[in-house]
Amino acid sequence: MHYAEMLIRRLRSDTHFSNDDATAIKALPLHVKEVPEETPIAREGDHPSACCMIVKGFACRSKVADTGKRQILSFHIPGDIPDLQSLLLKTMDHDLVTISAATLAFIDHSDLSRLIDARPTVARALWRETMIDSAVFREWIVNLGVRSASARMAHLLAELRQRMAAVGLVSDGEFQFPVTQAKLAEALGLSTVHVNRVLQDFRGKRVLDIRKNLVTLTDVVKVFAAGGFDPTYLHQVNGAHPG
Repeated sequence: MHYAEMLIRRLRSDTHFSNDDATAIKALPLHVKEVPEETPIAREGDHPSACCMIVKGFACRSKVADTGKRQILSFHIPGDIPDLQSLLLKTMDHDLVTISAATLAFIDHSDLSRLIDARPTVARALWRETMIDSAVFREWIVNLGVRSASARMAHLLAELRQRMAAVGLVSDGEFQFPVTQAKLAEALGLSTVHVNRVLQDFRGKRVLDIRKNLVTLTDVVKVFAAGGFDPTYLHQVNGAHPG
């Protein structure tokens, strides 16, 4: 599959492209790189000259506080363009790093700018992507601010399941995701010990489990209920529902 096809499928989720729009996207020069785990895509303070689409593998956004503690702000999966905002916001205000070996496709800002100037439908689709990003951030704030530790974990894994299912990466309630308990702690605002305790409780109740980078949602309905998860904020046209 041409790498641009992934971008077209992603942007077409709620936007009707003409054949000419799709052809214009396919004509974008893509610079593809294979990188190992923990590769910085962009660091806080950088001035990127290209946006990055994740073709294979996973990444996270994060910020480091003055105390040295890191907060993971979001996880990113194949098909995501997590630094799309760098097209207009020229200085990175956070870190973007792979959390697994990954295939990345970079699109120069100059090429992307010419495309959106010439193709307003594509511009609207990219704008929609940034709006969904904002919706996800709002939900993460709620997750960290008002939910219990167990609800935080259930909500995060329900979100990942929903997003992964939308790109065909969930099978029988399972999906590959290379997350350690330490990274879960950084994403959920918990200690590693607390994460382990919550995970053991879910495992004992046969609700969910994480082993060797494999996330298993044994009872998806219970996971959604435990996290108070409503997928509306993801704005998926053909989202995968529990059951």
